[in-house]
This record gives sequence, structure tokens and C-alpha cells, in this order.
Amino acid sequence: MDKKKLIPVVLISSVVLFLGIGYFNDWFLSSSKDLVSLDIEGIRARGNLRVAVDNSSSSYYIYRGRRMGYEYELILDLGERLGVHVEFVVANDIEEAFRFLEEGKVDIIAMNLEENSEHGDWISFTETVGSVNTVLIGRKKEAAQLSWDSLGRDSITVRKGAVYTSYLEEIRDSLDLGFTIVEVPDHEETLIDQVADGVIPWTVAENSVAQTNATYYEELNISLAVSSESPVTWALRNTSPQLLNEVNGWLDDKKARFIPDLYKKYFQSSKNRYYRTNSPYSSLGGNRISEYDEMIQNGAKELGWDWRLLAALVYKESGFDTTAVSYAGAQGLLQLMPVTLERFGVSNANDPGESLRGGVKYLMYLDKFWLERVPDTNERIQFILASYNIGQGHVEDAWRLALKYGKNTQSWKDVSYFLNLKSDPKYYRDPVVKSGYAKGHIAVNYTREVLGLFHSYKALVAP
Repeated sequence: MDKKKLIPVVLISSVVLFLGIGYFNDWFLSSSKDLVSLDIEGIRARGNLRVAVDNSSSSYYIYRGRRMGYEYELILDLGERLGVHVEFVVANDIEEAFRFLEEGKVDIIAMNLEENSEHGDWISFTETVGSVNTVLIGRKKEAAQLSWDSLGRDSITVRKGAVYTSYLEEIRDSLDLGFTIVEVPDHEETLIDQVADGVIPWTVAENSVAQTNATYYEELNISLAVSSESPVTWALRNTSPQLLNEVNGWLDDKKARFIPDLYKKYFQSSKNRYYRTNSPYSSLGGNRISEYDEMIQNGAKELGWDWRLLAALVYKESGFDTTAVSYAGAQGLLQLMPVTLERFGVSNANDPGESLRGGVKYLMYLDKFWLERVPDTNERIQFILASYNIGQGHVEDAWRLALKYGKNTQSWKDVSYFLNLKSDPKYYRDPVVKSGYAKGHIAVNYTREVLGLFHSYKALVAP
């Protein structure tokens, strides 16, 4: 080809290639965004609602093995309304929560947010969840005559990503003051602790949180307002308009009684809150789940489990009560039936050490029972938990049904589908079923609840 003719052809090809790459990039990016365009029907099909929350005494924490928190209980109630299970995702800071939302890792941010466009036009905000005002927090002996002028050139340490920085900047600039603002990822309550301990001079928090802390940190001064009462809200992606409508409808129904009552429980019972947050058995005040942690850790080593999974099972069975007895006669920390107690050498079910050893032996037996059929550990654990709850015979029936109907017998999702159906005559009268009728859905829910608690323990309690 003539070189003069070749140059235009190359240029045209380059332009076409460039435009093609641009089109492909646009297509790829839009396709990626489609992955998080999940609305209420998609969430229901997935089976769970994923929510970003704080790990704090006013939001979400563990106390004596139990999950608690203001936002925790609100979101649980919302999950019931929507007919889905809730997966709580702990965000270290507000910016991380918005990143989780944008990436599709969560569907809602359940934190106190002000409605603004700072995080982009891809956000939708719910109706008002409540209202807050913020205060400056310092020590009384350093702030007897507390005023903005008295701060001088001190630093005020605030949580990164919170609206506090803009409030303080407005005050500083309008009054021509000299204080500096330091942003850190720590939660407000951690910063209040640091003020009380004299580590930092000042911080900012919501008035309700400040008042509660002031009831047991008597040296705190919270008299100087940073902002007046303002509404707060939650955030969703704007690709979830139906979910937004559902949440807003739920809020309208709950504002009259449920939300005020829950607010009183967590913010107006300050002494109870103090004990919860300072107890060694709180994920906020210590790193223990129960007084039996060491026994549970030893048992988990034998099983090859994360000890927090075994702790979740113990809590689900007995709530760490060594004297617990079920309506069916199950006893002890791991609620073993008399025949199982005898089989695994437990003579005193109320002795925590014996009860745990007996339960661990039973779990090891179930692990061996399922090992060849379900080689994947994470899948097998679900078979073990369901078997612990309802007996391996019923779970084995579901396994046989999955085999008969050509499903994956190594998948808990497939086998649990048939376990759910074991109360249906069509299935429990099937010739492959040996153990008959069972309320299989109870064992499926049980397994989900134990694993949900385990994931909470993993997020909030160190290994």
C-alpha cells in the first residue's frame, strides 16, 4: 500500500480503536454500577439486608454474649418488616461506610447522618430518624469558665468524616479563633474516654452521648454547644427507590412509640449503660464473651474451630447458664439430652467443664459423620450445627433428598432447601427419608442464627 494512503488509514484505525476503548470502558463502568443497583426485590431474593453500623454502646456491641445497641434493635425490627434477615457490617468510620455503600457491600448506612450532597448525587437519604445537637467536651478543672475564647490555641480532636469538623470550622472562622481541629478515625466515645483520662483536651459528640458519659465521668464539662438541634437520617443508594419507600414507611409507623421507647432504653438509663460498656464481658469494656472463654477456647482447639464459633453455639444453647434445662430435658452449657450426656461421659451436666467436654465430643462425632460427604470445612460446619439442633438423621434425610433430586449434596444451600421441606408429606413420606417428619425450618434458622452471632463475635471480639 502507498505510504501516503497508509497514514490516514492508521489514523482512522487509531481513532476507531480509541473510541472503541472509550465505549468499552463506559460499558464496563456502567455494568459495574449495575452490580450494586439492588432494590428491595433483589434484597429479598438474596435473603438478607446488609447494614453498616458503628461499634459503640449507642449502636452495636456484644454484652454477655448478646448483641445489643440502639441501631441494632432498630434494624432488626426493620428486617422483620421487610421479611429478610439482617447482616450487620461494622464500619470503622463514616467514610468507610459510604465506600461500603458505593461498592454494594451494604444496602443502608444506619448512622446519624445529615442530609447533604457531600458524598455525591448517588446517595438517597431517608426521612428523619431523629434529631441531635452537639456539644464540646472537656474537663471541668480545665474549663471552669468555658467559652470559645477560653480554648486559645488548643486542639479539638474529632471523629474523621463526621459533620463536627464543618461545625467547628464555621465557629472558628466566624469568631476569628485560634484553635485547631484534628481528625482521627476513633469513635466519639473513645475520644470522650481520652478526654476523661487527660490524653486530649477537647472533643465533640452528640449531646445525648455526652450526657450519658457525664453521669459516670463527673469531671466532664459539656456545657458549650457546638450546634443546635438538627435532624439526622440514614443513607441508601439512589438505585434503591423501593427500599427507600419501605424504610420511610417503617419510620413513619415507628416514630410514635417504638423509636422513643428504644431511645429511652439506650440513652436515658445511663447507669445501666455504664455497666454494659465497662464490663469485662462487653466488647466495649473488655474482650471476653463469658466467664467460660478459656474452656471454650480449649474445646475449640480440639474441634479445629474458631473459638468464637463455639462460643456462639454455647450462647445459643444456654446463654452461658450452667443450670439451664430445656422443655425437652436438655441440660448444661451445651444443652445435651440425657442419652447424649451418658454416651459422651458427662455425669454432672451442671458442671461447665464436663458439659463443654461432652458437647465438644458430640460435635467431633458429627464432624466425623459428615467429613467424607461434605469435605469443605465451611459447608460442613453448617451440616454439623443443624445436626446438633435436630439430629443428624433428619439432616441426612435432607441430604438423600438432595441426591435424589440431582442437587449438590455438598452444598448447605441445596440440602437445607430440602430440610425446610421435611414438614411436607410429599417429602417426609418419600422412601429415601428414614427419620420421618421434622420441623426442618427450625434447624435451618438455628444454623443461620448461630453463624450470624459468630460473625458478630468475629467483628467485635478479638480472636
